[in-house]
Amino acid sequence: MAAAPADDRPTVSVDRTIAASPEALWDRIADVTRMDEWSPESAGATWTGGATGPAVGARFRGRNRRGWHRWSTTCTVTEADRPRCFEFAVTFTGFAVATWRYEFAPADDGSTLVTERWTDDRGILARLGGIGISGVRDRAAHNRATMTATLERLAAAAEGSPAPTSS
Repeated sequence: MAAAPADDRPTVSVDRTIAASPEALWDRIADVTRMDEWSPESAGATWTGGATGPAVGARFRGRNRRGWHRWSTTCTVTEADRPRCFEFAVTFTGFAVATWRYEFAPADDGSTLVTERWTDDRGILARLGGIGISGVRDRAAHNRATMTATLERLAAAAEGSPAPTSS
């Protein structure tokens, strides 16, 4: 398992207990082609470079949207330890953007504690440029809200309840 960053990069973490197995939840999150079902900012993803699924080194193109803002990123899977952890690094035009990590901890009652973590890997210039690209000034606060929505949507799908419609 990759260690948490030992520096001062902004990091946001959100937890949610979901009534499903770690395997079932890992399979949903690691299938990045379905990320738009969970994340309110995702517009989908496509495996690239011959990759067909989650494996360390596999790459995918992530598409994102917020209002009229649209952008794409290149992502590389850095950890794919089913059913414990799925992590990927994000770049935009070759520059580091973020690391996204999902951890799945089983509970005795058959539920799973899911932790979604975002680490900001951008330098100051990329942070400023990101405002124009995504329209988000406070990326940490914005991500906390969208991560909470992501885990709510994941829980709704896994538990068979209606998905929240707010984004």
